[in-house]
Amino acid sequence: MQFPELETSRLKLSALNDSDAKAVFELFSDPLVTHYYDLEPFSELSQALKLIEFFQSRFEEGSGIRWAIRLRETNQLIGTCGFNSWNPRMKNAVLGYDLMPNFWGNGYTTEAVHKIINAAFSGELACGELNRIQGDTVPGNDASESVLRKIGFKEEGLRRQSGYWKNQFHDLKCFGLIRSEFSEI
Repeated sequence: MQFPELETSRLKLSALNDSDAKAVFELFSDPLVTHYYDLEPFSELSQALKLIEFFQSRFEEGSGIRWAIRLRETNQLIGTCGFNSWNPRMKNAVLGYDLMPNFWGNGYTTEAVHKIINAAFSGELACGELNRIQGDTVPGNDASESVLRKIGFKEEGLRRQSGYWKNQFHDLKCFGLIRSEFSEI
């Protein structure tokens, strides 16, 4: 199964590989990026290599996919996005994304996520044609909620203490997007 590469006017979405380890380490060692994440900031390059390997194995197993978000002009890795899990039988997936802070506020995440959702809803990915995509946020992560709302996700409710990381429980806001409600723009 070949990894699907996607492009937008400003971005290239491609597979992560070991040569991205330094950039992935920079991304996930930043406390601003991992603040709402279920992991501590990275302290060693080997952690980035393990994460890349994990993303690759998830794709090879057919259980999810994660793209590198790269600037189209320079090929610089500025973040990642993808489906943390997908269920072809149930035709749904769970979304995840992150971006280096010096690129926040420029619409890159929205652009990348819109592109992968379009691919998922049109059946271009190995998961087949999805009908529902879910995104979860930790209350207070207004930037992430803004990305989801811009794309058309609807807030569906609060799942109280449904996450546990960094030695504490976390509420999660659930957002959902149904294919019939999605606009390709």
